[in-house]
This record gives sequence, C-alpha cells and structure tokens, in this order.
Amino acid sequence: MKNVVVIGGGTGLSVMMRGLKQIKDINLSAIVTVADDGGSTGRIRRQFHIPAMGDVRNVMCAMAQEETIFTSLMNFRFDGEESDVGGHNLGNLILTALTQTTGSFMEAIRTFSKFLNVKGEIIPSSLDIITLYAMMEEGTIVRGESNIPAFNNHIDHVFYETKVEPTTEALQAIHEADLIVYGIGSLYTSIMPNLIVDGISEEVRMNKAKKIYFCNAMTQPGETDGFSLEDHVRAIEKHSFPGAVDVVITHTNRASEEILYKYKEMGSEPVKIAEENHPYKILERDVLSFEDELIRHDSNKIRDVIQEWLDKDE
Repeated sequence: MKNVVVIGGGTGLSVMMRGLKQIKDINLSAIVTVADDGGSTGRIRRQFHIPAMGDVRNVMCAMAQEETIFTSLMNFRFDGEESDVGGHNLGNLILTALTQTTGSFMEAIRTFSKFLNVKGEIIPSSLDIITLYAMMEEGTIVRGESNIPAFNNHIDHVFYETKVEPTTEALQAIHEADLIVYGIGSLYTSIMPNLIVDGISEEVRMNKAKKIYFCNAMTQPGETDGFSLEDHVRAIEKHSFPGAVDVVITHTNRASEEILYKYKEMGSEPVKIAEENHPYKILERDVLSFEDELIRHDSNKIRDVIQEWLDKDE
C-alpha cells in the first residue's frame, strides 16, 4: 500500500483531499499549515493560545468518508457580534473544546477525525503558535498571514522570526512517503508556511520519492502577480531546496473569454508556461472545472491524475 503525503493548506488542499480520499489502497496524509491568523481562527488563537485550526478543520471535513450534515455543521459560521460567538465557526469551537479537554491539539484532531470517520491522517506541520512574515522585494516586512496578500506588493520570501518546531508525525509521514504532493492554493500562505518549518524541507529532500506540484491555474493578486509556471516552481525551491519539484501538473482546458475577463478585472491572469527547457517534467492534464463561472481545480480530475501516476509507478 502506497503512502501519499500532500503538503498545503487553505481551500486548495481541501479540494485535493476530497478527490484523493476516493483512491483505494493508499495511506493518505495531509500536512497542514497552522500559520492562519485571520477570522475565527485568529481570535481563538489569540484568546486560547492554541495553533491555528481553520485549515485543519476544512481538510478534516473534506477527508471525511461521507460528507453528511455533521461535516456541513463543522463549517457553520455564527452570525452576530464578534464580542460574542459572532463570526466563529462551529468546528473551530469544537476543536478548541477538544484541545482543552484532551490537553493536546494533536489528540483533539485524532478524536474529531474518528468522529467524522476521516480517511487518512491530518497532521499540523507544527504545534507552535506561529506568525508568518513576508519580506517584499522593495524591503518592506509584512507581519501576519492574513495581511500578506492585502499588502499587494511583490513578495521576495516568507519567514518566521523564531525557530518553529515540526511535529514528529509530519516528519515521519514525509520520511515514509512513496509520493509527495504540493497542494494547489495560495503559494506563499498555504504551501510555504509548511516548507519553512524547521526540518520539513530537509525531510522532503532526503526522501527520494517523486515530488509532484499541482500548479495554480490563475495568478493570485497580492501573492503571485505576473507569475509564470516556472516562477511558482522557483519560489518553492527558494523556500526549500533546488530540485524540490520533479513533476508539475498544469491544465489543458481553458476558461471562456467571459470568465477570463472577470478574473482579469480582479487582477488575476492565467498561469502560463514561459520557458522551453525545464529540469522537471511538465504534464498537461484536464484538471479544471468552470462551474458557476469560477476557475477551480476539480477534485475528481485531481484524483484521476494521482491514480494514473500511482498505477504507472507500480
């Protein structure tokens, strides 16, 4: 049975795991960032001094064997004033209660995962209370994950001010992986926060398993303005090590001009291949959907690409 590890965070990771959980005969692990500091997650983090849980909760619901009323409830957000429960997410509150009851964020995740009948393991990259910083190309430093895209400048790199300890479980999962996947989603605020945790990139480097990157279909305003496919890979290597990516999956299907125009109005452009020669392999696949005039990766199409790779690798 193959061990598949996916590294990321945010909505993109949830989309991937919703598809990958359907693959039979694999041990699936999601290594999730805990650098989020906005919204309900940020408030709970500040008040109770526990790791950010929003991305963990989202991935947990996506990896549930069956998505039922209970998984929907986990994403329910209360109306009302922020001085009360207003703006809080029910799943976040339950994870907070479980953390206080069990005395461990990791144990809370395990307990909640059993309740939701999650396929695979959800592993925070760290249990530290961490703050992500970004150094902009012109030298400005921006503090806080939620503030980085809003600054709307070109990012040179992201970093932590202090050493961040990895979880033993994350290092072990990477060490035992037969396939490592970098998830879709925000490049600097979903993937990188994991790779710059002390020891994570080194463990990835030491593992000789293939490393696949699902490149974003569109640039993200405030993070990857003007980025080509190659720029995305160079950014990953800058935050980890040369040769961190063996295979890049990019899309073949193209959105309509009407949809692209809407995205252009929001400052987002298609991510294109800009160079002819690459030290990594590029696979072009039909991986997108355009439902509700949104450009998104399709969970089932991602599943098919990974299944194809696993079958070929046998």
